[in-house]
Amino acid sequence: MGESEKFVVVVDDEFSEPMDKEDAIKKVKSYDNKEANAFMVSEKDAESLKSNIK
Repeated sequence: MGESEKFVVVVDDEFSEPMDKEDAIKKVKSYDNKEANAFMVSEKDAESLKSNIK
């Protein structure tokens, strides 16, 4: 099998480094009780978002 897909966590337009799905889920959940908008996207989708934000 090939490499597993990597995910990026986006918090208020700041992008994390790519990470495994499980780690990304934990990171998003860590923002549950904070006043921040956090979500995870695939590494490929993150590249597209970055170009649209700038």
